[in-house]
Formats: sequence, structure tokens, C-alpha cells
Amino acid sequence: MIRSDLFVNHLTTLGIELYAGVPDSLLKPFGQYVMTQLSRESHIITADEGAAVGVAIGHYLRTSRPGLVYLQNSGFGNAINPLLSLADPDVYGVPMVLLVGWRGQPGVADEPQHVKQGRIMQELLRSMEIPFAILPSDQEGAHECMTQAVETAIRGQGPFAVLVEKGTFEAIPGSDAPSAAIEARPSREDALAMLCQSIGTEAIVVSTTGMLSRELFELRDRSGADDSRDFLTIGGMGHASAIALGIARAERERDVWCLDGDGAMLMHMGTLASVADHGPGNLFHVVFNNGVHDSVGGQPTSIGVVDIAATARASGYGWSDSTDQLDRIEPLVSEMRAVPGPTLLEIRVRPGARSDLGRPTVTPAESRDRFLRAIAGP
Repeated sequence: MIRSDLFVNHLTTLGIELYAGVPDSLLKPFGQYVMTQLSRESHIITADEGAAVGVAIGHYLRTSRPGLVYLQNSGFGNAINPLLSLADPDVYGVPMVLLVGWRGQPGVADEPQHVKQGRIMQELLRSMEIPFAILPSDQEGAHECMTQAVETAIRGQGPFAVLVEKGTFEAIPGSDAPSAAIEARPSREDALAMLCQSIGTEAIVVSTTGMLSRELFELRDRSGADDSRDFLTIGGMGHASAIALGIARAERERDVWCLDGDGAMLMHMGTLASVADHGPGNLFHVVFNNGVHDSVGGQPTSIGVVDIAATARASGYGWSDSTDQLDRIEPLVSEMRAVPGPTLLEIRVRPGARSDLGRPTVTPAESRDRFLRAIAGP
């Protein structure tokens, strides 16, 4: 395995001074190291992968040095446009290194949403004419690979991608404990249970990718509740609110609840304006805010500088509020239903999830078919 400190030290000798990206579980040790050991001037966790490419472009324009963009290949789609329309050698020709967690690598078991993206990853890079290599899992080989990556990016005046396999980076023990104030907040799982109790059993629910959907699936299974009207958005981070908008626009009978996360909301925050502009009164948006990317290592989001409730109102939502108290959820749900929508509720929760949290036992296609049958009608 590779030690992250030696890896980053070697990159420093190659002139890499900027790290920008979206956290990934396969890159967790690397991400933990740059987050805790590098300055804020050297490391930016961006809202989405395309923004990280933009930051690297800006860094190069000022310093003439390539930056390193890290991401999971599931988020590669967000980066395609700036990679091809800005950084490409046929446009501005901006060198940078892409460190890509290779989820769904052929022959390695993974979740359904990663399988196809993993299978086509190399061919996708070839079709984009981005040179790439697979990072060796030994320190010396990794250093040689990154030297080649930086030199090729500079020589070719464009991006160079390095694919990272599962288990390449050595784990880093320990983590920062949350503050007492954050630790006093309810768990996301408890807040979710209270919310589901408050909204009842007839609503349509769209939940965001990650731990939240896993907790919702287990909650329904444990209680024996009907989950056929739940759409678990197990991929496509940041798009749950758009999916909920699409459903709500065509749904005349039932409430539609979007259960979102702070990182997911930030990733495509422009959807708030679309929901406010086009969303009907039966669309209710709930953001579970724990301040971190919980599913991929607990790295912080930039939500700490955002007033979510005020942002929703400024975007055109008819009502918004915020709480970190379980006993406030039910009365706030009643308030949401009593005013013209769309409406948004932020529930501030503490980071983390149960270590034994399971995963959905139905395939995405099975879930889709059950959902379609459950809400069938004019």
C-alpha cells in the first residue's frame, strides 16, 4: 500500500501545490491527509467535480503550475464539460493531474451504480483523448507513475488521469472528534424516523444517495412499513431534488418529499431555483445537514458558510426553517403543509452512521418497477 504522506511529499517535489476535488471512499486516506496536513490555501473541497477542474485551471493561469484534481469516477460526468471545453489541448491547453478513485473496476465487486461506470472508465478516457495510467500500489511505483503523470500533463498541455484501485492507499488511524455542540445533535437515523412518522404513510419519498437512503431502507424493513413509494437515489449525487420535482409536477394526489443531504444540495444548488420556479405546492424538501460527506470518509462540506433556510427563501421557496431538535420536527412538518409551497426544512444532525448499517437488498430496476406500480394512475 501507499503512504499518503510520502505520496504528497513526492507530488510537492513535482511542483504540485494545489489539491481540489470531491471526496471518494477509495481515496479516503489520501483525502484525510491533505485535509488535515495541508493549508486551506493548498486544498479545496469543491461542491462538485467540475468546479474542482475550474479551480485547477485558475491555479494554473496564475502560477503556470498544474494542480491535482481528485474525484470518484462516478462523479467524472460532472468534470467532462470543463475538461473538454476548457482544459483540453485543443482549447486552452491547461495541464492538470486527475486522481480518480476507480469504483466498479471490472473484477472487483461494487454497488450497482458503479458497475457500468467502472467498466467503461478506461474507454471513456480514451474517447476523450486523455492519457492515463493505473496507480501502482507500491511506493516507488506510485512515485514513478505520478512523475510521468505530471511531466506528460505539462508536455501535452492538458489533463492526465491516474486511476486508483481499491486498497491502494494505506489507512490513516484516528479522526477528529466533533464538537460538543455538534455531538449533542440527534443522529440522522433518529431524525429520519421522526420525519417519516410525521409525514405519514401515503407520501411519495425521494431520498438522496448515500447513508440516508440506506437508513431509509432499513427503517422501512425494520418497521414492516410499505416502501414501494420510496425512490432511493443510489447514484447521481445532487439530483434527488430534480427527480422529486419531475415527480411532483405530474403527481396530483400525493405529497412528494425530497430527503436531501447538505453535500448533495451544494453539488447542484441551482436546482433550488428550478424547484421554487416550477415546483407545485405538494413538493416538500428536507435537507439533513451534518456538515460532512458522510458516505466517503466524513470530510467537511462548505455548508458551514451557508444559511440553508435563508438560501431557500432567497431562491423563491414559499417557506423554510431549520431545527436540530427531534421534538420540533412534527410541528414544523405541519407548518410546511399549511403554507404555499414548495417548502424546505433543514434538520441539523451529527455526523456518522451505524457501523452495521446495511444496504438495499433490491436492485435498482426492481425498485423502479415497484415504485411505478405503487404510484400508477393518471
